[in-house]
This record gives sequence, structure tokens and C-alpha cells, in this order.
Amino acid sequence: MENVRKIIEIDEDLCTGCGECVPDCAEGSLEIIDGKAKLVADKLCDGLGACLKSCPTGALTIIERPADAFDEEAVEKFLAEKKKKETAPIGGGCPSAQIQMHGESSPCQSANQPIMQRDNALTHWPIQIRLIPASAPFLENADILVAADCAAAAYANFHQEFLQGKVVMMGCPKFDDAEMYVDRFAEILEKRTIKSLTILIMEVPCCSSMLAIIKQARDRARSSVEVHQVVVSVQGNIINEQTW
Repeated sequence: MENVRKIIEIDEDLCTGCGECVPDCAEGSLEIIDGKAKLVADKLCDGLGACLKSCPTGALTIIERPADAFDEEAVEKFLAEKKKKETAPIGGGCPSAQIQMHGESSPCQSANQPIMQRDNALTHWPIQIRLIPASAPFLENADILVAADCAAAAYANFHQEFLQGKVVMMGCPKFDDAEMYVDRFAEILEKRTIKSLTILIMEVPCCSSMLAIIKQARDRARSSVEVHQVVVSVQGNIINEQTW
């Protein structure tokens, strides 16, 4: 039943699709769809505006309009279904999600590899954030590299300078589900001993929400792991580094 009530409104002209608002919506009512923040359903939005402070462009406002009443049961069901769909399978299911660990090559094996493969530092599979469960054995005592998809293509020495000795988890905070990312990293930080966490992102605005995701996950897990962020330009140069 519709009533006039407070609810979120998104100005698509101002929205950059950065995704920074998504983790702050505990009800999961905001998603990045086609590069813009969207309200999934009126009944999933409580109208309290917890997401407003995260928007760097002021695209989010609270207005009053006719809308379906906020439904807590619908929110719980929606979040449960979303988490169920996003849970990565282990063993069976899609072959791309099967856990694999690659041991280091012996000197003899390295010598017999093609030259272009000798510096390949990837030690595990899968690499996508959404496909790596907290139970993956390669996460224990790991130095984790959280890399934006574009960063690996932009930075020429990605394997040599960033991937060596690290477990890589790749994704796009603009097009993927930021709340799922928060849940995944929080679970990993709660259940695994993580030695360090490095974020490698691009200078573009849509990448900036990765840090907010990691910080929120760290707070939720009450973890003290050090987070180091490296920002790469679209020309492939490191332009900023910070540690939290």
C-alpha cells in the first residue's frame, strides 16, 4: 500500500556510479545498474538517508512522495536471497569457481617455460572477489592484493611489482555488488589470519569506493590489519600511496 513518506531520490545526472553509497545501505536497496545507482524497490528503502553522507556529488537526497511502505520482512528475504546467489561454490558447480592452488615452479621448470611465462606470479584460482570464499585455503596467513580489474591492464609490471607473494582478489566496485564485497571481506578478516592487505585501484572516481568497502569490512570484523592503497593513473603510473 502506498503512502506519502520519506524515500531516497537519485539524480542520475549527478551520479557517477562510484558505488560509495551502496555499502552504507544496510537494507541493500541501492545497487549500481548500468553505471548508475538505482533504488531496487521502494519497500526496501527505510528513508533514513544513511547513504547520503557517502555520495561525493550530492546525487542522493531524501524526498517525500507516494511509495510502498518500508517492509522489514521483505528486506530480510531480499538480503538472504542475494547472499545465497552470491555464495561462491566450492568443488562442484561452475568450473571457474573451483579452488586451485599453483605451487612455485622449480628452477628446472622455470627454465623450460616460455620466456613470457617465467614472471607469472599467480598462485591460485579463482581470482574474482565474488568467487573466492573465506574457506579458500590460500587465504590463511596471506598477504592479500585487492586489485581493480582495470589496474592489472593499466600497470605494465603488475605481476612483478604487485602480485609476487600475494593472493590476488580482483573486482570492479562500480559494476559489482559493493555490499557483497563488504560481506566477503568481513568474513575473510573474521575467519582467516591476514598478514597484510594492499588495494590497487585506478584514479577514476568509480574505483575510489574500494577503500570504503575494505574499511567497512575491517571495522565489521574488528580487524587491525594494515591497509595500503596504491592509485594508478590511466597512463599506468603510480600517482598516490597511503596506508591506514
